[in-house]
Amino acid sequence: MRAYGYCERLGAELWAEPWNALTNGAFLLAAFAALLLWRRAGGHDRPALILILLVFAIGIGSFLFHTMPQPWTLAADVVPIQLFAFSYFGLALARFLRLRPVATGLGTLAFLGFALSLSWGLAPLLPTGLRGSAGYGAFLLGLVGMAAALWRLPGQAETARLIGLAGLVFALSLTFRTLDGPLCAGFPLGTHWLWHLLNATVLYLLLRAAIRRGTGTVADR
Repeated sequence: MRAYGYCERLGAELWAEPWNALTNGAFLLAAFAALLLWRRAGGHDRPALILILLVFAIGIGSFLFHTMPQPWTLAADVVPIQLFAFSYFGLALARFLRLRPVATGLGTLAFLGFALSLSWGLAPLLPTGLRGSAGYGAFLLGLVGMAAALWRLPGQAETARLIGLAGLVFALSLTFRTLDGPLCAGFPLGTHWLWHLLNATVLYLLLRAAIRRGTGTVADR
């Protein structure tokens, strides 16, 4: 891991992370593809539209951070990711598992508490270069758990497959994010850019699942 935080970055210049910066375009493509799917589904699903806009924000915020690493760009990078993750979990509880509003709110708060506890408890046990990935462990467990829960419900097999596939891709994505530092000496380009490409795939799969279930019908046929 370089002194600037990512293997690819060698200095403070604007384009010191070209691959890490440019691969954020994958988030914009994922959001645009989901927006087309949303319009084909009728264009009335506001919760899904908000999630799509958050994916656009993720791409823009991450681009800013990887070109101008500063506290405010770090916030622009991290905040949309967190908002998407916990908003999507709440939507999944309500839309996929059909929980009532109170149960959805309590479940989302419980997941937030679990994510914070896991991050704070796990990070100090990891080497310094790996601690940045600890906070994403809860998201991986959430995807796996949601897919397993949906698989047991009638009529949710396709949604379970999409969420499960998103979990598998995210596991691979998180692996590449974690290896960016340890592999840096032998692979100076780093692997963080693969985190971007794979995460864009994850977000599209999740948006697709949300849009398909927005009206209780398969919207992409």
